[in-house]
Amino acid sequence: MAQKESTSRFKQPLKQWIKAAIWCIIYILFIVWVGNFWWLFLLPFIFDAFVTKFIPWTWWKNTKNKTVKGVMSWVDAIVFALIAVYFINTYLFQNYQIPTSSLEKTLLVGDFLFVSKASYGPRVPNTPLSFPLVQHTFPVLNCKSYLEHPQWEYKRLKGFDHIKRNDIVVFNFPTGDTVAVKVQNPDYYTSCYYEGQSFFAQQYPDSVLTNDQIMQAGREIVKNNKSTYGDIIYRPVDRRENYVKRCVGIPGDWIEIKNNQLYHNGEKQEDIPGIQFNYLVQTDGTPLTKALDKLGISMDDRMYIDNTRYAAGIQQLGFNPEYPLYHLPLTKEAYNTLKSTLGVTRIQIETDEQPGIVFPLGNKYGWTRDNYGPIYIPKKGAKLLLNSYNLPIYERIIRVYEHNTLEVKDGKFFINGKETKTYQFKMDYYWMMGDNRHNSADSRYWGFVPEDHIVGRPVFVWLSLNKDKSLLDGKIRFNRFLKNAER
Repeated sequence: MAQKESTSRFKQPLKQWIKAAIWCIIYILFIVWVGNFWWLFLLPFIFDAFVTKFIPWTWWKNTKNKTVKGVMSWVDAIVFALIAVYFINTYLFQNYQIPTSSLEKTLLVGDFLFVSKASYGPRVPNTPLSFPLVQHTFPVLNCKSYLEHPQWEYKRLKGFDHIKRNDIVVFNFPTGDTVAVKVQNPDYYTSCYYEGQSFFAQQYPDSVLTNDQIMQAGREIVKNNKSTYGDIIYRPVDRRENYVKRCVGIPGDWIEIKNNQLYHNGEKQEDIPGIQFNYLVQTDGTPLTKALDKLGISMDDRMYIDNTRYAAGIQQLGFNPEYPLYHLPLTKEAYNTLKSTLGVTRIQIETDEQPGIVFPLGNKYGWTRDNYGPIYIPKKGAKLLLNSYNLPIYERIIRVYEHNTLEVKDGKFFINGKETKTYQFKMDYYWMMGDNRHNSADSRYWGFVPEDHIVGRPVFVWLSLNKDKSLLDGKIRFNRFLKNAER
């Protein structure tokens, strides 16, 4: 009798066998792609769901209780949808919304991007037990959307392409591992540095201090000032904020910026339409509203400088404090258009001469936002000769991204307890910058992007909303639908 019942379980309609075959093949191909063959133990369960049905997967369909049947049909649909979305979002693609103007005019605030994770190869998640479509925090509930354990080691599956110079890339924020919940811009490390620097400047103005001493003092200040900074939390790599920038430096490149012109390996960056810089624009009093609307400069980017408050500084820059002065981001084309606009009397590029605010924090190299480097972008397997000059640049890579202990004693370097004069990089690294060069928090401020932080490649814009417009006045930018995300 038992044998007959077992045999009858295999007597299913042909379509069930076809479904089972298709899903088993898809599952096996997925396992081969992932490379974790332990998952083959789940294959019999997929076959059972379609053919043998030893496990009563759809028991609720046979119940006479309409309430149970109704509720379970919704539960079944929701669970299937969540599982499908989880795998699609993890391994194939996800949605990303542009929150800031760092890539204007290439990508605009309010653009929604289709991001392909398969292009560069999807990562096996560090935190596999997570809720789909939520990066790290449930809205309203304000709690974590993932379980911290288990955490898997970094592994990237084979992709269709590799990151090339000038690709636009979505990645996890490198210095987003530690977060002060109430103050996330600037990042935790920058906040600690400036708190420590401010403390010593007030208490011990004549002291000569190391960056470690400044950071240690700053950490204590941030930690103990919960009213300002809130709780300090840690986030795994795949749960850090997503950023999108243009990759201007690939592994093995040398990067340098001279008077706002980017060079890689001694050659000028190719001309990329849409790159813009900040300018000071003075007029004779003629309103610029219509001209700025035509140039597509958002309301947030239009800054009117208070002449009464900054009169001395305005005069020092050679402007007349009696006439209106604007601070505007302009492309080359916008600059030429505005220069010939009625009422504009002078345009001058904004300069930056503050070495302390760029990477590495407290740098002694004299680098600024507009004049930076040269700096080497590490390539996997490359060896670095350690010295006091380059240690501040690559220290975070050695300690944090590649998980080593690093000590310096009497001018000698010890990595994982062993004295060494060199360090060999374990991963590839990238240098990311925004096209809106003077309004972009990018690698100039927080350094390298490790390969294990790469999320994917934006493919196209599927929706674009202009927050400065109403629904009946051009809020939906129809001309950007299906626009290539890299142009």
